This record gives sequence, C-alpha cells and structure tokens, in this order.
Amino acid sequence: MYSDQKHLGLFLVHRPDLLAYARRITGDHAHAEDVVQEAYLRFADAAQGTLIDEPVKYLYRIVRNLAIDGRRRLIAQASRFVANGETAIRLIPDERSPEQVASGRADLRELEEAIAGLPERTRIALEMHRFGGYTLKQIAEHLGVAIGTAHALVIDGLEECRTRLHRPKHPH
Repeated sequence: MYSDQKHLGLFLVHRPDLLAYARRITGDHAHAEDVVQEAYLRFADAAQGTLIDEPVKYLYRIVRNLAIDGRRRLIAQASRFVANGETAIRLIPDERSPEQVASGRADLRELEEAIAGLPERTRIALEMHRFGGYTLKQIAEHLGVAIGTAHALVIDGLEECRTRLHRPKHPH
C-alpha cells in the first residue's frame, strides 16, 4: 500500500507539469486531462510490485505516447471522413452530358491537386473545415494555433484553390 501512496504522491507533485506537457502536444485542455489521467492509471499498473528506475521520466514518456496516439487518431478519423465523403459523392447518379462529366472531373482533379499542393497546416485546416465539419476552434486546438491563425489558414487554402480553378486552362 505504501508503494501505491508513493506513486500517487509522485504523480500529484508532477501533475501540473504533465498536464502542461500533454496540452502542448494535444492542443486541447480536456484531451490533455484525459491523457494525464490515463497515464497515471498505466503508471500505477506498471509500478505495481515493480521498481521503476526513473518514474518521472516514465510518466512523461507515457503522457507523450498517449498524446501523440490521440493526435494520430484524430487525424485518421478526419481523413476517413473525407475518404468516405468522396466515396459517397461518386455513388450519386450523374445526369449530365459526357462533356459536362469530363469537364467536372477535370475540375475535380485540379481541385484535388490544388489541395494536395497546399502547405501541410493549410491543407489540414481546409480539409477539417470543409470536409470534416470542424469548427475553427477545433481546428486551432488540433493544430496548436490561435483561432485567428486557423481562420487565416482556411481562407488561404480556399483562395489558393479558387485561384487555381479559375486560372485559364491554356495560357497564351
């Protein structure tokens, strides 16, 4: 029992710093709280009946791994949503002429290329906002930036795509 109290005391002393560390990685206070709580549970399980050489380092490693895994999961969910949306769009019956279909497909390819060519943060912000339905606040938290920056990234992405789509097809 003493060991459990010792581990809990160690955790409580370092909890504010662990929380700040998790918040820097996750970009979200609530998610950071969850990460730190889960880290303690894993730490307590691992420490039961075992002597951990550097328990504080071990706690930080657990927090880091959980926070990074959480970010990866969020990105994967966002990309799955986009992929499922693209599949759904392709299943809609098309009543346009072959010329309209070809022109629309060319525009879609051009848009996909424009999005793929955006800087990473801009691309993620645009995809999250336009395809994932995320709010600017959620995007800002995910990217670890201010809401104004998230808004600017979405606008920059939209403007780049708009410019690319309205560029003359055959410049002279």
